[in-house]
Amino acid sequence: MARFLLVHGSCHGAWCWRDLVPALQALGHEARAIDLPAHGEDRTPATEVTLDAYAGAILAAIEEPVTLVGHSAAGYPITLAAARAPEKIARLVYLCAYVPAPGLSMIEMRRAGPRQPLKGAVSADPDGVTYLVDPDRAPVAFYNDCPEEAVAYAVPRLCPEPILPQATPLPPKTRPEVESHYIVCANDRTIPPDYQRQMSAAFPPGHVTELASGHSPFFSIPDELAGRLSDIAGGISGLSGAARAG
Repeated sequence: MARFLLVHGSCHGAWCWRDLVPALQALGHEARAIDLPAHGEDRTPATEVTLDAYAGAILAAIEEPVTLVGHSAAGYPITLAAARAPEKIARLVYLCAYVPAPGLSMIEMRRAGPRQPLKGAVSADPDGVTYLVDPDRAPVAFYNDCPEEAVAYAVPRLCPEPILPQATPLPPKTRPEVESHYIVCANDRTIPPDYQRQMSAAFPPGHVTELASGHSPFFSIPDELAGRLSDIAGGISGLSGAARAG
């Protein structure tokens, strides 16, 4: 049995793990998801949100060591949380997520990618505090291979994303000394899969696997994702990405 803490990406909330939590529980694991500040049911004003606050919220939610799963933009706060309190983290799992590069913010990393799939799909509010995804573009960008019911559930729940945390690089020499894994989503239309492979190239052999999924495998293939996470937590992650691809 493993304990999982699930951390959402941009504009999402704990709600996006709706199907994965019970899938993990069905495999005998403990699983819970949290809302980062200013997301989901958390009412923190966007003007007060920082990357530090994200990491603090993650650590505050952990009582016993967990397998910490970060989706997409959550690669940054899970990395910072693990660097600050490695004793709370059994392992990190980057799910089609940004792996922080020294000196670069997440926004800078996105712009450095080989392609810009979200160009024209997001727009900043006039105050420059948050940005929002165009709901007409979200189904293609985030949920291209998800059931219609899941898309209808998700799109109205997307929230404004605070810009400051994503414009903040990690402090110098932030390198968590914990076991780390990466799950590439091979059909991702938000973060190019080749960029995911580039970001995870330095991970140890057997710690990078692939799923034949778009950007939201928690909706498109929750049972397969749960199985992959269960394997990782159980130490059964040594197969090659090609062998493990869906």
